Amino acid sequence: DTHKLVEEYMLLANREVAEFVYKFEKKSGKVIPLPYRIHDLPDKERVGELAIFVKALGHQLFINKTGSVTGKDMQALFAQVEGKAEEGLIKTAAIRSMSKAIYSVKNIGHFGLAFEYYTHFTSPIRRYPDLLVHRMVQKILTGEKIDERNYAFYENAARHSTDQEIKSAEAEREGRKYKQIEFMQNKVGQIFEGSITGVTEWGIYAEDTETKAEGMIKLSSLGDDFYVLDAKNYKIVGEKTKNTYTLGQKVKIKLVSADLDKKTMDYEIVK
Repeated sequence: DTHKLVEEYMLLANREVAEFVYKFEKKSGKVIPLPYRIHDLPDKERVGELAIFVKALGHQLFINKTGSVTGKDMQALFAQVEGKAEEGLIKTAAIRSMSKAIYSVKNIGHFGLAFEYYTHFTSPIRRYPDLLVHRMVQKILTGEKIDERNYAFYENAARHSTDQEIKSAEAEREGRKYKQIEFMQNKVGQIFEGSITGVTEWGIYAEDTETKAEGMIKLSSLGDDFYVLDAKNYKIVGEKTKNTYTLGQKVKIKLVSADLDKKTMDYEIVK
């Protein structure tokens, strides 16, 4: 609860600073190049797929007549699933359905947070965009002249910061994956409680509930039937037995390999 409170204050500070600069720009008539944190509307087709997935797990995502959702609709969905076993799955699916948040000097609002004005202000010691925001706010508060010719610099800085953020996230993801495989190497042959985190034409992704170490269950390892993907309903279905494996389903899994060189882990379902 304490952590959530701090997060709320950070969001409030970020929003208030963005609104302050935006309104100053409109009032002064000057061009204020600020790296806003923006988040565009999600693709309608992906929203439709998300609604089907959410419904399959017993929840509801409101979609308006145009096939779109609002940030408040997404927040309402997250409130529905808070504390539920499927919370992580639904939030992950929701994030994948949405466009990525980026930095831009053109403010279009932040869909995911349902904020009209938003920027990053609260971490200037670790994020360059925050430092740029601090400098701009200081100029406004002290009455320092703002050179509108710097617009191109801020535009390029926003684009560069977005690119670097993507690289950082990928490196973090790869590093976490590597350490998970390293940790699981001496556990080959052990059985774990897990859940299905993804389904594809070639296999099922599952993760160990305790460590969140994710691996692949090859469809060829399911020897009791020939399984095919039902993409719309996020499940794998056996042609003869009609046995199904669905996203979010709890399963017992056995670790059969953990290869650091290939950065892969393989599981088998234990029946």
